Amino acid sequence: MQYKSKTEMISLFLVFVVVQSVLQLSVSSSSSRSQIAKPGCLDQCGNVSIPYPFGIGPSCSLNKFFEIICNASFHPPKPFLHHLHLELLDIDMVADPVVLSVRTQFQNICRSDSTDTPLVSNINLQGSPYRLSYLNGLVVQGCNANIAVKSKSGKIMGGCSSICTKSNHTTPNNNDNCYYGAGCCHVPLSIAMYPAESIHGLVYTGPAHVSKSENCNVAVAVTYLYNDGTQSLSTKLSWGVGVADKALLSENYQCMELYESAGLYQCECNYDKGYEGNAYLPGGCQLVRACQKCKHGCSLNSTTLHPFFYCEKHHSRLFNRASILGFSLSTGLVILLLVCYWVYRLVKKIKQVKEKARCFKRNGGLLLQQQISSKDGIVEKTRIFGFCELEKATNNFSEDRILGQGGQGTVFKGMLVDGRIVAIKKSKKIDKNQLEQFINEMVILSLVNHRSVVNLLGCCLETEVPLLVYEFISNGTLHEHIHNPSEDFHLTWQMRLQIAAESASALSYLHSSSGAPIYHRDIKSSNILLDDKYRVKVSDFGTSRAITIEQTHVTTCVQGTYGYLDPEYFQTNQFTEKSDVYSFGVVLVELITGKKPVFPTKSGGWISLATDFLFQMEHCCLFDIVDNAISEEANEKDLIVVADLARKCLNMRGKQRPTMREIVVLLEGIRSSHVPKRKEPECLESMECVVMDYFSTNTSFQDNSPHTSTSMEAVPFMASN
Repeated sequence: MQYKSKTEMISLFLVFVVVQSVLQLSVSSSSSRSQIAKPGCLDQCGNVSIPYPFGIGPSCSLNKFFEIICNASFHPPKPFLHHLHLELLDIDMVADPVVLSVRTQFQNICRSDSTDTPLVSNINLQGSPYRLSYLNGLVVQGCNANIAVKSKSGKIMGGCSSICTKSNHTTPNNNDNCYYGAGCCHVPLSIAMYPAESIHGLVYTGPAHVSKSENCNVAVAVTYLYNDGTQSLSTKLSWGVGVADKALLSENYQCMELYESAGLYQCECNYDKGYEGNAYLPGGCQLVRACQKCKHGCSLNSTTLHPFFYCEKHHSRLFNRASILGFSLSTGLVILLLVCYWVYRLVKKIKQVKEKARCFKRNGGLLLQQQISSKDGIVEKTRIFGFCELEKATNNFSEDRILGQGGQGTVFKGMLVDGRIVAIKKSKKIDKNQLEQFINEMVILSLVNHRSVVNLLGCCLETEVPLLVYEFISNGTLHEHIHNPSEDFHLTWQMRLQIAAESASALSYLHSSSGAPIYHRDIKSSNILLDDKYRVKVSDFGTSRAITIEQTHVTTCVQGTYGYLDPEYFQTNQFTEKSDVYSFGVVLVELITGKKPVFPTKSGGWISLATDFLFQMEHCCLFDIVDNAISEEANEKDLIVVADLARKCLNMRGKQRPTMREIVVLLEGIRSSHVPKRKEPECLESMECVVMDYFSTNTSFQDNSPHTSTSMEAVPFMASN
């Protein structure tokens, strides 16, 4: 059974919260370790990585000076500094100082005079957080150019001259080696930019004496210089953040001023203490993998050939508060979850106990106990099974364990813990009025002990629908063998006589030999089971009634299966033992003809087997309706006698029908006799002569007293095999 409660819903919700929290923590942890851009922003434009505080778009950068425009008209796309309108080639976050590279542009400076007119650089950094890096140099390309660099106060900061001859005459941009000053010269800005008053940009001042020829072509640019005097195609710019922006940075970082009194700072994660990442991002500095398990901080040992991190033994301020918070939160959630689960199990167990008690009472357990306690010896025969045991025995009442289904419920095959194979009847959901049938079957089967009556092992009352546990009968029902025979096996005439005799013996026992007379009230071929030796086991006592010896009938609403119902019971609502005899007569006709109790006619209608059989008997056409499976092997005289017995059982007047004891005597006499075959009589009168002649030669049928014993009569309370 399944129980749903608020406690179960809360427990499932808490499990979901814990799993969701763990996933979010792991995702955020992994993303923060590898993230370089602002969350939700692109970190790549073409082949250039864009780390924060730079960003593609105003919302992804620290301010307007760090905004990047990604121009997708190029292939691959190219990034540009939006404020300076310069192409960005690279951002080097590892260099010291941190620099970015922009595309170098040469400026033509050919002049016809020698005045000291200042030449302003084509890179205007005034008011921006950018400075020309000392890694750059002032490069002059052209012939016979003399350049001097002065400060704003007029002090010469440096200079160079380029000399050309006919053999080395050159033009700008076709010779990038300025080491020897032949057609090209350079001034290292590490010298020219000192003191710091001119670090915002360069002012090139004269005199600049250049050739007056028509081919004059002298250009100046600030570009990156290698140690051998060659220049790249880029200008290196140092950058930093202001004091106000520095206050917004991540924890575990360190900063240094870009240049003296510049008011700009370059910051990085405190690598010496084991932190790495992007210091400009909130929470961007994270412990390296080697320091993640350190309890009291982490330090870098750089004295060895290969530096390594080690955990500090003393308490450190760098103790990971996030890990403590995460551990505390996780532990608290786990404890809360365990407590909720324990409460859920406790509440569920209490509900199960109450539910079982409620079902036991609703299913008539108190009434059943009262019935059982009033009968001597019955308590020892009946076992109360637990629902869990039966659920396990039937593999949770799997569909592949179904043996059959009927109007009152479904029968499942199961195996108990001790290895016994049983049949478990699971009743349909029943109301209070129908519950009486279930209790009635329990009481009836507790009273009966006959080898041809199915043995009841016990019941289960702990569920919404009651369960009955029977011994397992392996060969199915008589109905299946008559109407759906297999190609390899069929019921012979002798087997059919045996089945008829054993069924009659069981009914005779119920009517006269049990502790109290019992009317079965639902005799039909589908309620006659066959074991592995094809011996009879009568089953389904849900509508049966036990009466006192003085009673001759039971007055009830009509119940039963169409085709087997006694017409007299149908008219009067009075069920007698002769009503069971009528139903047994229909079973006899099924054994003889192989037809169903109700079958279709050639005209398209339906007719009852009893009506058709009586009509054929009246017109002496018995052998026209005999089952082909037994027509060759059956003794004609035996067929005539059994058919006449069935005709008497189907008499419209119940008082003229034989008793079950008389039927047992006759069937036993037929089984023990060996009468030679004779031809079928031509009329009903001759058939009756044969029957009477048969009766006169069998002394066992001469005494019609109810106390006559027969070879097939059951011994009361004999255990079934």
